[in-house]
Amino acid sequence: MSKKVLVVDDEPSIVKLVQFNLEKEGYQVLVASDGEAALSKVSEEQPDLIVLDLMLPKVDGLEVCKQVRAQNHHLPILMLTAKTEEFDKVLGLELGADDYMTKPFSPRELTARVKAILRRMEAMRQTDENTPNQLLKIGDLIIDIEGYEVRHHQRTIDLTPKEFELLIYLANHRGKVLSRDQLLNAVWDYDYIGDTRIVDVHVSHLREKVEEDSRNPLYIKTVRGIGYKFEGPKEG
Repeated sequence: MSKKVLVVDDEPSIVKLVQFNLEKEGYQVLVASDGEAALSKVSEEQPDLIVLDLMLPKVDGLEVCKQVRAQNHHLPILMLTAKTEEFDKVLGLELGADDYMTKPFSPRELTARVKAILRRMEAMRQTDENTPNQLLKIGDLIIDIEGYEVRHHQRTIDLTPKEFELLIYLANHRGKVLSRDQLLNAVWDYDYIGDTRIVDVHVSHLREKVEEDSRNPLYIKTVRGIGYKFEGPKEG
């Protein structure tokens, strides 16, 4: 069965362009031209991914992102923005978007990112099926890969799909210094050097959720000038 992609944009020309390119790749494309319609489509159609514009009538894209993420932690969101301000990109990521693209964009690149996101989601599902009951335990942090759940001091932590995948990748490479480009290529599945700020935003948001003190992290350490390293609490 083909994957469902919900495209939300109030510019018909963009919707038509994105729909044409995604359908050419075999995706089932749903469309919505405002935020209210988008929220209804998410509830009724249960898409596998959302391509979401920020500037929407009725309910803006940031609010749509916030509401979708509150109801569904696992639905990936690719955010579109015509704005160049860093604030809007960062706020969208803070609210739970997995990735973003700035208009104007290449239809080929957008299609590639959609494919990459869905491919990563499918790979994670297959990993879950092939490695039942796999738990990663580092200090008081427990990552239940099969159950798609993270707990810290018995408290369940809600993570977005990309935050969860980022945490697993970091934890599986415990003690190794990973550059931003390495994380971008491994977790976002980009085969080119992209905007590594997206990595920093996700790491920052992840720290706020899993660290007791995000300013003095116990698990996700910054290696200045290079990237990040995942560590556990010191023994003894």
